[in-house]
Amino acid sequence: MSCCDLAAAGQLGKAGTMASDCEPALNQAESRNPTLERYLGALREAKNDSEQFAALLLVTKAVKAGDIDAKTRRRIFDAVGFTFPNRLLTTKEAPDGCPDHVLRALGVALLACFCSDPELAAHPQVLNKIPILSTFLTARGDPDDAARRSMIDDTYQCLTAVAGTARGPRHLIAGGTVSALCQAYLGHGYGFDQALALLVGLLAAAETQCWKEAEPDLLAVLRGLSEDFQKAEDASKFELCQLLPLFLPPTTVPPECLRDLQAGLARILGSKLSSWQRNPALKLAARLAHACGSDWIPAGSSGSKFLALLVNLACVEVRLALEETSSEVKEDVVTACYALMELGIQECTRCEQSLLKEPQKVQLVSVMKEAIGAVIHYLQQVGPEKQKEPFVFASVRILGAWLAEETSSLRKEVCQLLPFLVRYAKSLYEEVEETNDLSQQVANLAISPTTPGSTWPGDALRLLLPGWCHLTVEDGPREILIKEGAPSLLCKYFLQQWELTSPGHDTSVLPDSVEISLQTCCHIFLNLVVTAPGLIKRDACFTSLMNTLMTSLPALVQQQGRLLLAANVATLGLLMARLLSTSPTLQGTPASRGFFAAAILFLSQSHVARASPGSDQAVLALSPDYEGIWADLQELWFLGMQAFTGCVPLLPWLAPAALRSRWPQELLQLLASVSPNSVKPEMVAAYQGVLVELARANRLCREAMRLQAGEETASHYRMAALEQCLSEP
Repeated sequence: MSCCDLAAAGQLGKAGTMASDCEPALNQAESRNPTLERYLGALREAKNDSEQFAALLLVTKAVKAGDIDAKTRRRIFDAVGFTFPNRLLTTKEAPDGCPDHVLRALGVALLACFCSDPELAAHPQVLNKIPILSTFLTARGDPDDAARRSMIDDTYQCLTAVAGTARGPRHLIAGGTVSALCQAYLGHGYGFDQALALLVGLLAAAETQCWKEAEPDLLAVLRGLSEDFQKAEDASKFELCQLLPLFLPPTTVPPECLRDLQAGLARILGSKLSSWQRNPALKLAARLAHACGSDWIPAGSSGSKFLALLVNLACVEVRLALEETSSEVKEDVVTACYALMELGIQECTRCEQSLLKEPQKVQLVSVMKEAIGAVIHYLQQVGPEKQKEPFVFASVRILGAWLAEETSSLRKEVCQLLPFLVRYAKSLYEEVEETNDLSQQVANLAISPTTPGSTWPGDALRLLLPGWCHLTVEDGPREILIKEGAPSLLCKYFLQQWELTSPGHDTSVLPDSVEISLQTCCHIFLNLVVTAPGLIKRDACFTSLMNTLMTSLPALVQQQGRLLLAANVATLGLLMARLLSTSPTLQGTPASRGFFAAAILFLSQSHVARASPGSDQAVLALSPDYEGIWADLQELWFLGMQAFTGCVPLLPWLAPAALRSRWPQELLQLLASVSPNSVKPEMVAAYQGVLVELARANRLCREAMRLQAGEETASHYRMAALEQCLSEP
């Protein structure tokens, strides 16, 4: 038996591939090729390796390429089984005069034939060959050897068939196939293009697992592709535009790759292109913007011009797609343009180290305004049947990003769209609420505009909150939001998001957006407390909100790293307590006492006495926990002090409770221990406001303050109102 005869058996795999779509009936195959039936019988009856070899060769000769259908392949498998191919793949002894890879080639050819059957491709006996098959991709040998090339083709056929099964990608990744494919591609040997195609499929099916198992090898491929992209002068650069997004890692992209990708994109987008050439480049740029922000764009004149070009092209594309309602929208391209517009918004609003110069910012704001107008026009046409489509969500996202920074332009159009936005956000919120699956909701919080999928519940409110925060300050938009039921929806949303941070949930895995959403909700409620106090008093949802704030703050103020959220909750609760002071829940109940004790803790721990170098007297300074975030905290702190002051005369039990906490005594002690020159006038005013109201509300408070040298301290700080109050009986 010659090596050529053995290699000829490899035609089984090829015939199986070519006939994968041909399924003639078994009786037709028998009547058409009775010789094949005799040889299959011989194969079944073979008693040793030699007889199996001979029978396989006879079957091969009896079958012309394209004649093997699924049933015939299955009958060959029933006759051969896995034992014989297993031995061929692992044997180290070849017949005299044959290269050692010939037997392995026959074993792979048999597997390739079997893998044409999806059921066999998922068989454990195929799956456990994945590590062996993967080694064949990188094995050294004569590149012109026909048998070796045939074995490589059959190996890719096997691995591709496994990848097409339900759990195949997971098995391939675990079996080391990703690294083998990377090395095969980088080696540019025979079949390297098949390696890249299979890599693309695995990354599309299981991106996270691929990067976890083979990050160094995948980064090496990315470096190679990026370098090729930067150097390409022919049509291959457009093909690379489509491939490269799949190879961007979930972590940091290597700097050398970013340089090559940016240079390649600059050359492409700076040329006159057709849409089929430009669109993949825009999508690649969008992926880079989503992954790296603006870090991939170089500083200086070239970088600013490139960024301005990106945003201008994106805005033009959005307008062309959305203003012409008769044409079909290329949603993937427009969504990519949204990401580039969002990058433009971020850079236009950045005050320090922006890539853009001021004239460029002015020009980009103008073109983005026109594109946002097109987005609004599109959303006005959206009917109920389309509201769950990801592209609508992506359109709401870019509008939300714009409104977070700019609400003065397009005000009329925005106001006209507000009823739709409220209904849209409410419909998605209610869909999530009906599932009662908080873990799924958290997963959905991270959905990006480029995530594929047909329908899913998205967190639209998270995207709209910053814009609504600005709009609730203005009379017209605020009235529309109230009329459409936005406050009630926001209360429900706040309570739902708060549930995610409650005991029993692992807050360490929550995205930052949950806490940011809670803080932004608080800001909106603060606006409503100030501008629409009647709404707070009459809408029952705010009573529920107040109850949640009261029960939550005591634990929140004790948690490390959540001081800013605690400040929002405390200040909002204090302001609402002034409006809801007649509510039974605020009449000295355990919940109300716990809330005010926690609020006092937040207000009282902001400042400490600190030794001053070269001076005998200490100075008033921020406490360490407050110091790093005081810029974001101070407005809430002063508002909280003012709100607490307003609550004292409305709640008779509050002054005795404050006295039991020793806050007034410790506050006077703190002021007496520091230099009056170190206490800013606004601090003096805030402290005096609280002390005066406590002194006026309760005789025991006045006596405690006098015992703490309150009159003398008031005199030192020129607190005339406090000094007068303490001088009275």
